[in-house]
Amino acid sequence: MKFLHLIWGNLLRKKLRTSLTLLSIVVAFVLFGFLCAIKQALVGGVELAGADRLIVRHKVSIIQLLPENYQARMLRVPGVAAAVHQTWFGGIYQDPKNFFMQCPVVPEEFMAMFPEFILPPEQMKAWLATRTGAIVGRKTAERFGWKIGDKIPIMSPIWMRKTWEFDLVGIFDGREKGTDTTAMFFRYDYFEEVRKAQHWGQGLVGWYTIRVKDPAQAAEVARRVDEEFANSPAETKTEPEGAFVQGWANQIGNIALIVAAILGAVFFTILLVTGSTMSQAVRERIGELGVLKAIGFTNGQVLGLVLAESCALTVAGGVAGLGFAWLIISRGDPTGGLLPMFFFPLRDLLIGLGLSVALGFVTGILPAQQAMRLRVADALRRM
Repeated sequence: MKFLHLIWGNLLRKKLRTSLTLLSIVVAFVLFGFLCAIKQALVGGVELAGADRLIVRHKVSIIQLLPENYQARMLRVPGVAAAVHQTWFGGIYQDPKNFFMQCPVVPEEFMAMFPEFILPPEQMKAWLATRTGAIVGRKTAERFGWKIGDKIPIMSPIWMRKTWEFDLVGIFDGREKGTDTTAMFFRYDYFEEVRKAQHWGQGLVGWYTIRVKDPAQAAEVARRVDEEFANSPAETKTEPEGAFVQGWANQIGNIALIVAAILGAVFFTILLVTGSTMSQAVRERIGELGVLKAIGFTNGQVLGLVLAESCALTVAGGVAGLGFAWLIISRGDPTGGLLPMFFFPLRDLLIGLGLSVALGFVTGILPAQQAMRLRVADALRRM
């Protein structure tokens, strides 16, 4: 602590240079925070996917429907504990920009399959008692200002009925922070009733989620399910829930690789900028370093002073950048619903802090070694 005034004085020696270097580090870590949040939003569902859940979809494409009666056959497959179906509704609330997921489901089966959705018992009872009842996630309810008892009109360009009206009977929360609470779920029997009246699409569903009895046997169960429906008019493809979610994210690209490439380029540039700053700072005060050695500073102390100066600069910039990113990201999804799991994970925040320290060490080690190896006579001669 007794050397802090030396470190502080050296950093303020060239205020403009230090300020610009610090600003570049802040910008780099703000970008780091946003890229981590975007990555979490796009692939975070993979981490939260149930290890004991499989997704069964049409072998050709997710947009192809499967018969509803497949459910009973899946339940007879050895290793399958439960099966539920969902169907993409694709509705619009007021404006096409108001995108969020809606699906018809069988309430009891669905909530048992997805325990990460928390719905109060009285709201669950109201859902079961209301034919046109629907539940919605907390984020979407807050986004549109919905409250229990509201009537929600949804227009669907997919299904023939122009406007569907639902009674909002429940608002569910997520068991974990990363749980997606943007979807709306309504009763499948109401959905099927309307389709039968229209004589179109009845008895067909979008995909199935099945729970296996033993997660270690998931691959074998997936094979059995696909064999059950082999050579049928609607063959299936069964895969782990995590792989299914990853497949959606991969439509954009390899998110992890994209983020790593961008951050690698940014931090390599900052490495050069900060390294150049520290090298210049050491060259400018060679004579002063010689004086410090002459009055008794050891090589290790000189090395530590330069490294401490470098780390102080990068850590200050890293903390400021990460803090600024966290403040902005904590305001929520900037896209209005396209990135429902947009937040800055604590894991990535800690990684960012570690990177700031590592950046300081890497950029300061060469100038610090240069200062440590200075000979007192040579240094004083250059004053």
